[in-house]
Amino acid sequence: MFFKKKKADILNSMNKKNLDDMELIPVKKEDFIQRMKDLLHHSADLHIKELQNGLTLVYVDTITDNKMINEDVLARLEDAQPTPDDALKRINVGSSGKLKYVEEIIDKILKGSVIIHSDGYPIIVEAAVGTQENRSLTRPENESQVLGPQLAFNESLATNISLIRRYLTNPNLCNESFTLGKQTNSGISLLYLKDIADEEMVERMRKRIQKIDVDSILDSSTLVQLVEDNSLAIFPQLLMTERPDRACAWLLNGKVAVLVDGSVQVIGAPLSFFEFFQSMEDESVRWQIATFLRLLRIFSMIVSIFFTAIYVAALTFHYEIIPQTLLIPLGESRSLVPFPPIFEALLLEIMIELLREAGARLPTKVGQTMGIVGGIVVGTAAVDAGFTSNILIIIIAVSALASFTTPNYMMGNVIRILRFPLILLAGFWGFYGLMIGFCFLLIHLIKQESLGTPFLAPFYPPRFSDWPDSIIRFPLAWTNKRPHLTRPRDRIKFQTRKSKE
Repeated sequence: MFFKKKKADILNSMNKKNLDDMELIPVKKEDFIQRMKDLLHHSADLHIKELQNGLTLVYVDTITDNKMINEDVLARLEDAQPTPDDALKRINVGSSGKLKYVEEIIDKILKGSVIIHSDGYPIIVEAAVGTQENRSLTRPENESQVLGPQLAFNESLATNISLIRRYLTNPNLCNESFTLGKQTNSGISLLYLKDIADEEMVERMRKRIQKIDVDSILDSSTLVQLVEDNSLAIFPQLLMTERPDRACAWLLNGKVAVLVDGSVQVIGAPLSFFEFFQSMEDESVRWQIATFLRLLRIFSMIVSIFFTAIYVAALTFHYEIIPQTLLIPLGESRSLVPFPPIFEALLLEIMIELLREAGARLPTKVGQTMGIVGGIVVGTAAVDAGFTSNILIIIIAVSALASFTTPNYMMGNVIRILRFPLILLAGFWGFYGLMIGFCFLLIHLIKQESLGTPFLAPFYPPRFSDWPDSIIRFPLAWTNKRPHLTRPRDRIKFQTRKSKE
């Protein structure tokens, strides 16, 4: 009890010290106007209007709604008494209040509020009249699907939260607000379901956000790198989505969602490695089809990473594993190639990456043409010139095609990168090098965590009750429990027998 009281006294003294360090509002109008100009460095879009009744309005023109200022503020203050109380009663704005510190005033001005100063009073009235310039809601760009909702987040934090609340009309949906970035003061929201999410997990994410001390947070991808468990790992430990339905599914499973103002991506945590190969469309199709698609994505990942490396290892060290019927066409295809298999494979992989990057950076119509025509022309010219063989062209194309089946863009980039070190290991040590690379990747994945939870769950450590909704997807009646990964307070989603009745 003594230590709790002592801790409370320390916190109170710190808060009091912080308040004592803040600057009070100048009482005289001339001093107040000069102080505002100095703090905002005489900006060209800083507007100061002095009314005849003694009231002074201060706002930044480029981030405020002039119509609201004229109709809801100026028109109502012309015959008002020059007192903060009367000014507050007359303005017709939904969000308004009183302030008494200069630091608070500057923060409100830069967020789109108009400040009303009364000469001789140490209190300021502020009214939120900021512009709401939002992009209209569109279809998801990176997570498109045939079935299910066709709606994506936009750059407005308020709009994104409203989309989630539209799906989850639940009073237990908690929204905690933070401000990050010493230069940007970006708004951050932490969302979770109070009756489902584990409080320890929520507290862990809350502390990681509060400990961040950076100049700017401009996008969710920046915040992910600051709050994830191992920033040196090549694999992402947190997942981002642009789909409101997926964010709601995370919350319903006991996870937390983090939204950043100005970003279309919502962060979900904790996540398992296998969730990067799942799509929300899996919930909209029959369980047999969903299972086939998930297995196909896992198989595509393996093919994309190892297919080219196996070709290099076989041609360099292990001719005995190649069937005899394939040796003759393989030898004829490589008879004019002057380079060893490792150099040939690396050359083609780099060419594919160049074409892919060029197609992504060019305008949409030009990029599509560049990818198709460039791939055909470069591939044909490389074979005719003797730089590579026809068989390797096929293998590289299949590997590149397999990498596109991954639903998540971040994991797709990781798969593209992993091919290169494995090709080098296969070229130097054959299948022994491939085994070394595979073991290193497996150990690396086993060591990773996502918000303090195992990254390879539910297979390591084994949680058999979570298997029905992992690599495979069982019928919905078998997936009535929330995963152990999130340690939810309420693990039962629904009663199977009652749902069938």
